[in-house]
Amino acid sequence: PARRVVRALRKGLSATAKDTETAVRLARAVQQPITTGRQIAVTSIRGGAGKSTVAALLSLTFAHYRADPVLAIEADPSLGTLPRLFGAGEVRWTFADLARILDPSMRVTDVTGYLLPFTGGGWLLPGSQGAVGAQLDLDAYRIVMTSLRRWFGTTVVDCETLPAEVARTAMTTTQARVLVAPATAAGVATTRTVLDWIGGLHRSMLPTTVVALAYTSPGMGVDPRKAAEYLGVGGAAVLPLPYDRALAEGGEIRTALLAQGTREAALALAAEAMD
Repeated sequence: PARRVVRALRKGLSATAKDTETAVRLARAVQQPITTGRQIAVTSIRGGAGKSTVAALLSLTFAHYRADPVLAIEADPSLGTLPRLFGAGEVRWTFADLARILDPSMRVTDVTGYLLPFTGGGWLLPGSQGAVGAQLDLDAYRIVMTSLRRWFGTTVVDCETLPAEVARTAMTTTQARVLVAPATAAGVATTRTVLDWIGGLHRSMLPTTVVALAYTSPGMGVDPRKAAEYLGVGGAAVLPLPYDRALAEGGEIRTALLAQGTREAALALAAEAMD
């Protein structure tokens, strides 16, 4: 029995050391120096997949690990869920408001007056004030994304669901894209269709695409390994995001309340998108 205990302890220490090594490697990937602003689009094929939740998790992770300014942009203004996920208070200025006043002579301190701060030192640009049916103009999107690149090292864009025009533009103009797929048979099948479309645009886009396989409710039975084999076409990475009751509630994301597996999954997604 003593020998079995010793073997178990050694095995546990070995697993702990391996987990620590993995966490350090992922953290270094997230923190790697970048010479130009990194813009990452997050979208999905349908609503309810967890797209905004993934965008918020990525933004919080980047803000925690990186020293340069992080910006979260809500380019899906119809319901305005991103401010709620960040626990933001009153929304006074929106994407469209900032697009109208942006000027080359402005300084970063002028711009942040139109943004909302969130935990970790990041900034949020809301898409709307929660009005149903709000629309985002494609020209406004291009103005904001081009202008803000010089001030923010990392920008996470919460896009509309595909095939909306802004979402299609974001998918093809950002350095990386995260496609959120519900962990269901239908979700995996439709996401594969989107990946085939991305590959048809340019094969080089697939290696910089990450599929977040989102388990948004307990008991979702899709095998992550089989899903990864089916979705990992052309070099796209497929990473699972496990079910987390704290996220399922849909309120403000408090990282301290998230399960360890959720925090590890968010770090892995951020590392893959940044790398």
